Amino acid sequence: SKKIFMTTRSSGFTLIELLVVVAILGIISAIGIVSYNGYVSSAKRKSAENIILQISLAQSEYYSDEDRYFTPGCGPNNSTSTTLETTLLGGSDVITPEIGYEFCSQGSAENYTIIAQETGAKSPCKLEYTDKSVWTRTNC
Repeated sequence: SKKIFMTTRSSGFTLIELLVVVAILGIISAIGIVSYNGYVSSAKRKSAENIILQISLAQSEYYSDEDRYFTPGCGPNNSTSTTLETTLLGGSDVITPEIGYEFCSQGSAENYTIIAQETGAKSPCKLEYTDKSVWTRTNC
């Protein structure tokens, strides 16, 4: 007599297989988030550098009109950012909170330094640009 052995096939996944997949997805997500945060930080810094260059061009225009640079003093904050934007950039809404930097300008009638400082960071990035086209980057 023939004995027929029936085997049943399971079409699901074991708990171990599911845990391994979840762990791999977690690792990939963690790497992705770190990379994305680095990209966002870099993009914001580049935007701040571009705004500094716009302010520098506006300083040149201001100097040709007034025979001095616009240097109200420094301590980068919302007020100094608004003053620079209103006076030099014509209130063009270039400096927005989404950039994550605040700006100011210091110096004398003959020279200036534009400063941008990152807001809300433990060790904020600080960008400085002088009328001699010299960049200084601290904690960036």
